[in-house]
Amino acid sequence: MGKEAGLAELFVIDNGADDWRIAMTMERVLLIALELIVSAVHPVPGDFKFMWRARLAFSYAPSQAEADLDMVLSVPMFLRLYLIARVMLLHSKLFTDASSRSIGALNKVHFNTRFVMKTLMTICPGTVLLVFSISLWIIAAWTVRVCERYHDAQDVTSNFLGAMWLISITFLSIGYGDMVPHTYCGKGVCLLTGIMGAGCTALVVAVVARKLELTKAEKHVHNFMMDTQLTKRIKNAAANVLRETWLIYKHTKLMKKIDHSRVRKHQRKFLQAIHQLRSVKMEQRKLSDQANTLVDLSKMQSVMYELMSELNDRSEDLERQMLSLEQRVEQLTAGFNALPAHLSATLSSQHAALIQLLRERDAKVLSPTVPSVLSPTAASLPLANPPSGSGSGSGSVPAQPTEDSPNTSSSSC
Repeated sequence: MGKEAGLAELFVIDNGADDWRIAMTMERVLLIALELIVSAVHPVPGDFKFMWRARLAFSYAPSQAEADLDMVLSVPMFLRLYLIARVMLLHSKLFTDASSRSIGALNKVHFNTRFVMKTLMTICPGTVLLVFSISLWIIAAWTVRVCERYHDAQDVTSNFLGAMWLISITFLSIGYGDMVPHTYCGKGVCLLTGIMGAGCTALVVAVVARKLELTKAEKHVHNFMMDTQLTKRIKNAAANVLRETWLIYKHTKLMKKIDHSRVRKHQRKFLQAIHQLRSVKMEQRKLSDQANTLVDLSKMQSVMYELMSELNDRSEDLERQMLSLEQRVEQLTAGFNALPAHLSATLSSQHAALIQLLRERDAKVLSPTVPSVLSPTAASLPLANPPSGSGSGSGSVPAQPTEDSPNTSSSSC
């Protein structure tokens, strides 16, 4: 109950809840109720008895005896053994170490009794199985003795040593049949013992198989030695094939008189050498396949590391390219934003230059046509105020333009 209360308090703290009743789910309430019931079972003070009826095993005769009520209440008290698992959890280094709990939280691993038992089975499987088997053996033997002592007239199973013998042959699935329980209580205990014995036997087989398995380094050494031996056998088989081929050629082509029996003998050895060579190559191929399975994991790890590093490099290159593209896009955006003002300034300057050019051209065109507009009398008279900037200093009037002059055109006027 203390564990469930602590879990509820941790839930309230983690989620920032104000009321502890928020953390009380139906499952947690049922667990608390079950724990209260198990903890409340104990022998009642006083002398209380009841009639216990059963049927004997071999004679099938009904048996009736007056039993104590404490016997019925003492057997369920073994359900309190779950407290051992809780103590193992609370005093485990994995549970008390803050760094281990942080790593477990990051990897979504819950530190509970199941996880602690798995770690113990990984670290010391033989010790865990031995302690569990001996504890189960003693508890089951005591329970069978309590269940059978009122209906065992021959004191066979009601004796503690006899009960231990019955539990041992049931646990190991031997079942000699010399001892059998009479009551349903004893039969149920023997049934649970047989089930637990089958499970423990399977665990023992798995642990022994794992202990007998070669380590990775030992497998590499073994494969290297086997590969060396198979290489030597392949060389010997190939040499035998070549030798028999030469002997067949010698006795069929080089000898004057052919000995057919010897030729058949060498042909037989030739076929045997070919068969041996093929079988050795097949063994070498199987060994190479086994060796490949050993290094597949390391190769896959190295390949995955290379792929991840390559992906990281490519992602960094892509990020740099995206940054450069972003900078260029920003430059283009700034250029496009400045383009209307630049075009306006350029067009204004060109327009002003064009107007200036037109004015200069008009001034050049209009300057020779001014005298032609004057009358002939005024043209023949000298100027009253000659220009001060004339180079000759005389008052002569410029000559009248001829008809062929382009300045006399009406468009110029």
